Amino acid sequence: MYRHSLRTRVAIAFALCVAVLSVAWGFAFFGAIRLTEDHVLQHQLQRAAGSYPSIPMNLRGYDEVGSLPESLKDWAQTNPDEGLYEFEKIELHVAVVPTDDEQRHGFVVFDVAGIEAASSEDWWWLLFITGAVGALATLGFGLGVVVMRKAVAPVVQLAKAVADINPEQLSAEDHKRIESSRFGDDEVGVLARTIEKTLERISAFVERERYFTSSASHELRTPITVITGALELLEQSDLSATDVKALNRVRRATLDMKTTIEMFLCLARETDDGFYDEQFLVMPLVTKAIDQQRYLLSRKSVDVDIDELAKPTVSGHPQAFFIAVNNLVRNAFEHTLNAQGPITIRIKEHELLITNQVSSDDNERHTPTETPLSQGYGLGLGIVQRLCERNGWSFSLLADEKRVVARLSW
Repeated sequence: MYRHSLRTRVAIAFALCVAVLSVAWGFAFFGAIRLTEDHVLQHQLQRAAGSYPSIPMNLRGYDEVGSLPESLKDWAQTNPDEGLYEFEKIELHVAVVPTDDEQRHGFVVFDVAGIEAASSEDWWWLLFITGAVGALATLGFGLGVVVMRKAVAPVVQLAKAVADINPEQLSAEDHKRIESSRFGDDEVGVLARTIEKTLERISAFVERERYFTSSASHELRTPITVITGALELLEQSDLSATDVKALNRVRRATLDMKTTIEMFLCLARETDDGFYDEQFLVMPLVTKAIDQQRYLLSRKSVDVDIDELAKPTVSGHPQAFFIAVNNLVRNAFEHTLNAQGPITIRIKEHELLITNQVSSDDNERHTPTETPLSQGYGLGLGIVQRLCERNGWSFSLLADEKRVVARLSW
């Protein structure tokens, strides 16, 4: 069944509301006039009936000012203009009319005593009419709210359905909730079809990424495993001092490559969510990172001071935390020149601070402010930032004229 657009439905609904209220108000106003008219006539008839058989003469005409009631003589002598006059205190209504004699006017006096309703009764009528109008206005407002809710209900339903969907883990139930056929052939249906197609493309992209990650994990690890095995065999051979140095360089390069691969795979993997709630100590991972990167200080007269002010426990992915710490330690070791130490690693209850001195070139590049992660100090800092975001940690890099402080907090 074809449905009008959302804007058309809302416009029609409010037009109907206004029409209904206008008709209702017209009938109410007309009824109030008729009731008031009948009310006055009823009072007049009751007053006449009460004086039966002598009918009161409360409507009389006067040609002379002297024949007017005493209460009106002073006013009539001021020669009032033609028209209608009301005297509330004496309950008289007077009409000044022209006569054949242009020098004087005639007077028609209507005694309304006992005919006009009391002021309190008028107020009751006013209160009744005000209440009726207020009730109609409230009814119109409520009707408008109901109509608007019904009109936008499909949009709200679609928004809630989309909010509960995880684009990375779409299920058959998710597809049913956002199926465009449920929302009709209007703007909401068009929006539902667009969202449905977008989520299908996202789902296909996520699936391709998972497949690539799974394949890349094997393809990247296999060469590293082969190289590591070959290095272990070479270590058992009789090598010269030059060959041993070359072997050590290859081993370090292989370790760096392995660490880099693990960084990328740790960011891309989505099948190990259970590891993101593990509890682990910080100090063992810091010590392991220092041992792995200490070769960078083999030709530098630089000391590493570990200031363990607390023994914190962190919640998250332990491998991701180690990759982040290992990257920060490597950057500190690489960017510290000979005799520019010491490198200070301070462990607090909720943060890890790695401080190293900077070279003269770094002094020219950096000012005493927070340094963007994309500027210097290692390409892996962007990866560290993503790892921290994935685990709910925070990372910042502060640089001044003398030192650089990498801060990892949890």
